[in-house]
Amino acid sequence: MPKKQSNNETLIERPPVIVITGHIDHGKSTLLDFIRKTNIVEGEAGGITQHISAYELTHKRGDGREQRITFLDTPGHQAFSGMRERGVETADIAILIVSAEDSVKAQTIESLKTIKESGIPFIVAINKIDKPGANVEKTKNELVEHEVYIEGYGGDIPYVLISAKTGEGIPELLDIILLVADMAELKGNPSLPASGMVIESRLDQKCGITTTLIVKEGTLSKGMFVVAEEAISPVRVITDFLGRQVDSISFSSPVSIVGFNKIPSPGAPFTSYKTKKEAEEAVRLFIEKKVIGKKEIVTKKPAPQAGEIEEAEVKKAIFPIVLKSDTLGTLEAIERELLQLNQELIEVKVIQKGVGSINESDVKMAGATEGGVVIGFNVKTDSTGGEISMRNNIPVKLFNIIYKLTEWVEAELKERKPRVESEEITGVAKILKVFSSTKNKQVAGGRVLTGTLISGSNIIIKRRDVEIGRGKIVELQQQKLKTKEVEEGIEFGMLIESKIDVAPGDTIESFMVVQK
Repeated sequence: MPKKQSNNETLIERPPVIVITGHIDHGKSTLLDFIRKTNIVEGEAGGITQHISAYELTHKRGDGREQRITFLDTPGHQAFSGMRERGVETADIAILIVSAEDSVKAQTIESLKTIKESGIPFIVAINKIDKPGANVEKTKNELVEHEVYIEGYGGDIPYVLISAKTGEGIPELLDIILLVADMAELKGNPSLPASGMVIESRLDQKCGITTTLIVKEGTLSKGMFVVAEEAISPVRVITDFLGRQVDSISFSSPVSIVGFNKIPSPGAPFTSYKTKKEAEEAVRLFIEKKVIGKKEIVTKKPAPQAGEIEEAEVKKAIFPIVLKSDTLGTLEAIERELLQLNQELIEVKVIQKGVGSINESDVKMAGATEGGVVIGFNVKTDSTGGEISMRNNIPVKLFNIIYKLTEWVEAELKERKPRVESEEITGVAKILKVFSSTKNKQVAGGRVLTGTLISGSNIIIKRRDVEIGRGKIVELQQQKLKTKEVEEGIEFGMLIESKIDVAPGDTIESFMVVQK
């Protein structure tokens, strides 16, 4: 994001932006729910947050002063790591929420790593203290084990014991947030054009491209133009987090605007300009810089040196997917999750992706690719797309819970995985004597060294441990009687069908071809 020089005389205190992060189901959304007094948990499929949500509140401090706080809620599921990173990058202060029931978990550690890499201060909220299985001391000790040195345990990281369900400890948490914000001395210049970060983007069928922004500096006003990388939008309507239209909005506030010519990438910095000409020039410079950057990183694959053997590509089966989602951030998370499901012999290939409802183009693309499927997340199929899907029997699968989607894809990959033929050795025998030989057929005697020789099975003929040919056991005899099998340690006679003549001392390996 371009840095703008602030006049110290115009700097004023700005509200902190807080990100709530941690392991799935440790109470992030429930905490925000209690704070905002609305139930976003019930509004989220599967009880997990699958989007970044933003909310402002005004908290009354102990001295009577009222101060705004902006909260960002981030998803806990491992697929949404990109969203969590953007949330932390945008925030001034992080709240690491940890369940007193479950203590430190995988996404707790991941969230902690992201916080530490960002360098922002953070507060630990130990949640679910009202639960019968809560173990606060165990949780504190596990935090210390992961180098989170909270107050009273060798460090100065503030912590609060809370129950997001009952509200216990939440006023104290808000007080500590503002205390940490005071120490960070957060300042901003409202007279500057607005700048900040894109939080989320989606395609609204009625309104067009709708984007959520966090203003970190300056003021965003109607009549301005917003640029995020290659995307540009006139600011005709500004909507605050409550859905109200406003003429302008200042720093630390989440806003929604409509009208981008392209869907901006979540996490992209944005800057506002007073004129369209200035905005278009900013886009031109960005594209120019990107082209130069691409030229600099283009490298040729080095030619193999003498003695080196170029590794052959392993041919894999492909599971082609057309992927549609409600927001760009969710689309990114799901694609990343799907690619992690790739296996040795089969892999997912996203042949087309986008934001918005499933349409005719999506269904036709899946239909034009062998085995193609359309997967939609938090979206519907429009009437034309639905009709083509039904008429041509092109599968369209709809999901609103990430782990249900991945479970289905995993099952499909297992079903579609190519069956590999392999030779399973059943027995090894040594040829002791050859009795007769005709064209492509021989009668020989031997002893089974290991396993079981099976009549009708294929054989590998080896001489001095080197394969010299192959054949088939036509008939087996044990004590001059026909038999289907001869076990280890038993001598036998057999009729072999092979183009290779066996000799005393050769070994034969009986094998079956199996599919796995």
